[in-house]
Amino acid sequence: MAGVITVLIVEDDASIRAGLKRSLVEMGYDVRTAATGLGGLSTIVDEKPDVVLLDLGLPDIDGVDLLRMLRAVSTVPVVVVTARDDEGEIIKTLDAGADDYVVKPFSTRQLEARLRAVLRRAREDSETLAITVGALRIDATTREATLADRDLLLSRKEFDLLHYLAAHLGRVVTKRQLLADVWDQPYGGSDKTVDVHISWLRRKLGESATQSRYLRTIHGVGVRLVDPDSGGDEDEGLEVT
Repeated sequence: MAGVITVLIVEDDASIRAGLKRSLVEMGYDVRTAATGLGGLSTIVDEKPDVVLLDLGLPDIDGVDLLRMLRAVSTVPVVVVTARDDEGEIIKTLDAGADDYVVKPFSTRQLEARLRAVLRRAREDSETLAITVGALRIDATTREATLADRDLLLSRKEFDLLHYLAAHLGRVVTKRQLLADVWDQPYGGSDKTVDVHISWLRRKLGESATQSRYLRTIHGVGVRLVDPDSGGDEDEGLEVT
């Protein structure tokens, strides 16, 4: 995670919320706050913070229920900060998707150490799941794709298509296979759908069908993703998935 780390504090107690924000800002974090669970969920979806500090005793929804809702839409690391110290509650919260659990009262230094730990684990997981092809990076955790550190701003299906091709790097994938595995249409579907999405991907990658770098169309067979810097330009004898 490069640059300033963004922390979202979801806490209904105004004094605790303000104190945490002040301390974390002094430590160099960019801090957002929310006083309700659903407000916090909206901020997570819209602003995509790097990590969340979540109180369980929220006025509109229980924190454990919020965690389950959150995990349906995001993999953002969550550190629960709460006065609940019952072992059963801790286990239930971790099972619902929390990455760490800190019982109040706590020191700011302890909390910041927990933040650094979950961020480090998240970064390691992201690096494991990310696929790098030349200057192209596809991160399955954040569902983001960048080219030379520039965000490609892909739609959901464009990302699914690019990630699938990257997972089959160098291999020719047929349109029928793409329709089955990316569009979930194993018994039909239009090749035009694949063609259009490949065309959109080419445009965002800064290439065309006649001047391709990453996406190579094998006429009558399918398409493959290649590393343009690897020197592997020959299409003869390709493995077809």
